[in-house]
Amino acid sequence: MTIRDPEFLSRAAFVCAFGAASATLASIAASQILLGASVAALWLARAKWRWTPAAWPLAGLIGWTLATLPFADAPAAGLPQIRKFYVFLALPVLATTIRPGAAALRLVWTWTAVGSAAALWSFWQYADKWLAAEESGRDFYLAYVADRITGFMSHWMTFSGLQMIVLIYAAARLLFGKPGRRERWLLAGACAVVGLSIVLGLTRGVWIAVAAASLYLLWFWKRWAAALLPVAAGAIVAFGPAGVQERALSFVKPRGQADSNQHRIVTWRTGVAMIEARPLLGLGPERVGARFQEFVPPDIPRPLPGGWYGHLHNIYLQFAAERGLPALALLLWWLGGALWLWTGALRRSPRNWLLHGSVAALIGTMVTGLFEHNLGDSEVLFLTLAVFALGYLAREEVLQGEPAG
Repeated sequence: MTIRDPEFLSRAAFVCAFGAASATLASIAASQILLGASVAALWLARAKWRWTPAAWPLAGLIGWTLATLPFADAPAAGLPQIRKFYVFLALPVLATTIRPGAAALRLVWTWTAVGSAAALWSFWQYADKWLAAEESGRDFYLAYVADRITGFMSHWMTFSGLQMIVLIYAAARLLFGKPGRRERWLLAGACAVVGLSIVLGLTRGVWIAVAAASLYLLWFWKRWAAALLPVAAGAIVAFGPAGVQERALSFVKPRGQADSNQHRIVTWRTGVAMIEARPLLGLGPERVGARFQEFVPPDIPRPLPGGWYGHLHNIYLQFAAERGLPALALLLWWLGGALWLWTGALRRSPRNWLLHGSVAALIGTMVTGLFEHNLGDSEVLFLTLAVFALGYLAREEVLQGEPAG
């Protein structure tokens, strides 16, 4: 076997794609380098690419973005979003190289291992931040909300979003995959560790998303277990650290500008104003933050609540405000179309753990998108595209009569 041998190149493409999907939990730079290497290996091997049904809405979204770019007030400012389309190669690359059987299971286990390691590291970060607040005499909650645990990532939102997907797939394997005794204990331990890192991350949008995804999984596992979800959530809040209790209370009783309740309302209302002003073409990629102040409704008091105003903290408003309502329609086609096809396949194979995990992970991503521009984050986008690859591969296997075990 030589370096030019198609079999060798196909194997190299798989190894690099697998590495890219795994590395995104620790290093986006390494992930994108490995993605490029996998693309090169597939090209040299003259491999036949596998295109999932998601290719149509994604191609439409890319095409529409390119078509609207010249109509923005500063087209060059949108080039970072154009470059980010490179990440979308993850979907066809993973769909071409990964198989839904043993390879998919190994990938989920790799995510589980890396996510667990990131969680353990985040516990050290949490303890360090708590000790620093104690030594300086600062209010821990106020200090921590502004500088939370990040695991291997640079921001807590990225960390929590990735951990959510790891947790969901591990839980789906545990509930629907018929694991052996040793695997069951390992999965249960990983779920506990990764779940605790999400709780300590204090990212409320991810909390809500995990609850929605967990409700889905428990409902289709054993419906009585779904009724215990509020009890479990209440116990976590009741017996959790004071910071967790205060963050939970902030849903209804925010602590001034430390909590982002009013900030989110301002960004959402401003996003609606942007869409009303330019419903077809939007303001242009990367122009929402630059022109935010122009569209803040006049009845909102100044100064604005503290927070980041570089985007709208909602993927649906963000895409519509940047690229117009047609882009929002394409986004919903991409996300909703997958749910429709995957749940249809589940009617044939109702205990398929990989399909259940993909559906639940996509539900979690869509719910998180109500509160954060999560798909604007390259790491979360890459892992979401991996979710799509696994979901469509699992569906294909079910339609061929070979459901994942």
